[in-house]
Amino acid sequence: MNFPVELALGPVRLPVHLLCEVLAYSLGYRLYTHLRAHHADRISSQHRQWIFVGAAAGALLGSRLLGLLEHPELLAHPPGGWLYYFTNKTIVGGFLGGLIGVELTKKRLGVRASSGDLMVFPILLGLAIGRLGCFFSGLEDGTYGTATPLPWGINFGDGIRRHPTNLYEILFLGALALLLWLLERRGPLADGRRFQLFLSGYLLFRLLVEFIKPTAALPGLGLTAIQWACVAGLGYYVWGWVKPHIPVTKYT
Repeated sequence: MNFPVELALGPVRLPVHLLCEVLAYSLGYRLYTHLRAHHADRISSQHRQWIFVGAAAGALLGSRLLGLLEHPELLAHPPGGWLYYFTNKTIVGGFLGGLIGVELTKKRLGVRASSGDLMVFPILLGLAIGRLGCFFSGLEDGTYGTATPLPWGINFGDGIRRHPTNLYEILFLGALALLLWLLERRGPLADGRRFQLFLSGYLLFRLLVEFIKPTAALPGLGLTAIQWACVAGLGYYVWGWVKPHIPVTKYT
């Protein structure tokens, strides 16, 4: 296989990555609308629209900001000029920024019900399709892993057999979807727990898989910007789970 993979439509060559992105958004949205039509939703359509706006704004800002912090050495002299500041993006930053945007929007609206549970399986589907597109992009996408002697290492076009980290992520997403489905077959999860398990599981995966990616750690900090963002996100959820159980000492 030659990377990047493209579809030839007469004189036009269409990147498979672009096709996968379109499918990820369209199929993910179709699954969401199907699930919402067949499950009771405690959030009104009007509030849902505002929550989507908050999520999109937060995701856009978070994705771009963390994408820039991933390579701080390039901020002063961006490759390709000022457009560099608007093209870098990362899913982890999008998730965390979107989470902040949603929570701020819900607080403003006075919504206390979970808005993320209904989105989990559509997000998992969209992510898996999108990562397939990343795989077909080869080196251009920047989501490949470090060199490996393992038999499933893949040469993305530079003569080096690398960890196919995008395929690892697809396998993880499938396993996570199956785990969530099995948990819910045993009994209903608490409101918001499905999304908490999804995002904390994904952040843990990204924290670990970044060790086999070629991105350098931040100077003097030992981890990459994405890994530190994962640590922050995981810390937020751990605090949320532990806080209600911390004994309170009353002083008189």
